Amino acid sequence: MNRRDFLRSTSFAVASLALSKGELSFAQQASADVWRKFEVTTRAEVLKPAGATKVWLPAALIQETAFQQTISNRFSADGGEARMVESSPAGMGIVVATFPAGVKPVLTLTSQVELKNYSVDLSKPGNARPLTSAQLAYFLQPKEHVPTDGIVKTTATDITKGSKTDVDKAHAIYDWIVDNTFRDPKVRGCGRGDISSMLQTGYLGGKCADLNALYVGLARAVGLPARDVYGIRVAKSELGYKSLGTSSEKITKAQHCRAEVYLTQFGWVPVDPADVRKVVLEEPPGNRPLSDEMVTSARKRLFGSWEMNWMAYNFAQDVELPGYTGAKLPFLMYPQAQTTEGTLDSLDPDNFKYEITARELS
Repeated sequence: MNRRDFLRSTSFAVASLALSKGELSFAQQASADVWRKFEVTTRAEVLKPAGATKVWLPAALIQETAFQQTISNRFSADGGEARMVESSPAGMGIVVATFPAGVKPVLTLTSQVELKNYSVDLSKPGNARPLTSAQLAYFLQPKEHVPTDGIVKTTATDITKGSKTDVDKAHAIYDWIVDNTFRDPKVRGCGRGDISSMLQTGYLGGKCADLNALYVGLARAVGLPARDVYGIRVAKSELGYKSLGTSSEKITKAQHCRAEVYLTQFGWVPVDPADVRKVVLEEPPGNRPLSDEMVTSARKRLFGSWEMNWMAYNFAQDVELPGYTGAKLPFLMYPQAQTTEGTLDSLDPDNFKYEITARELS
C-alpha cells in the first residue's frame, strides 16, 4: 500500500449568530455563518483492467480561499503506486495511481474541508488583495474551449457597451447569460465548455461547465480576470432550493462548476448564472419563468454570493494529466482512468466504477 497525507492546517476565527438564519438575509448569513467541516470520499475501481492501469482523481482545492480551507487530502492504492501532483495558480491537486497487471485497481481519496458561505458586498469598495502580474495573466488568458477573440470578443463588447465600471461590465455579462441561455438536460455530465461553438451556432443550451465557462470567456474578453471553479455539491441547500443541493450522502453525480470574476476594488466575486438556469428548469414544479419569485431571488443572490454546500476542486482548464495518453481535458471534475485498451468513460460511474460520498463532521 502507498499512502500519503497532504495536510494544510490553519486556524479560524468563528463568529456566532446573533439571530436565527430565518431572520437574516443571505449576505448577512454569509458573514455570520460558522465554518462547516465535511469529509468527501471517492473510491474508484477499474472493473476490467488490461495491462498496466492508471487512475486520476481531482483532490480538494489546494489553495486557501474565503470560502474553503482544505484540511487534508489522504489517498491509498493497495498494490499500486500513488502520488499527488500539484499545479499553481490553478489550485489543482491530482492524485495519480498506477497499478501493474494482475493487481485489482482501486484508488481511494478522502478529503476533509471546511466551508463557509461566501458573499461580497458590492455596495462599497473593500480592501481587496491585488493579483500578481502572473495571476492576472493566468486568469485573462484564452483557452482551447474558452477563447477571448473572434465572436467571443465581439459578443462581450456588445454586451458591455455603455457599462461605466467593471462591476457594470461583470453584471451585464451575468444578466445576458441568465436572459439568453438555458439548461439543456440532454447534455451529458456538466457539459464541455466549448463557448465558441455555442456562440457560432447560436445554440446557447448547456449545463454548468458550458454556461459558466461562457461567463468566464466573455469576462476575460473585456479585460476582467475570471475563472471557472470546478467542484461538487456536498449537502442539501439550506436556502430552500431543492435543485441546488444533494438529497443524500451519495454525491457521485453531484459535480458542479461555478465562476468568479476579479474586480479591482472587491477582489474575487462569486457568480453562478448556470444555477439560475438550473432553478428555472428543475426547481419543483419545474420550468419556472424568469419572473418567478424563486428565480428572481436566485438571480439576485448568485451575483456576489454562494451558498457553500459545495466543495471546490480546482480552477484548471486545458488539463494535462500526468502520464495520460490522449488529448488535454477541458477541465478535471470527474475521475479518469486508462488501461492498455483505452480510456474509460468518466461519465459512466457504474461501469467505471466509482462512488463519491460526503458527510458533515461538524
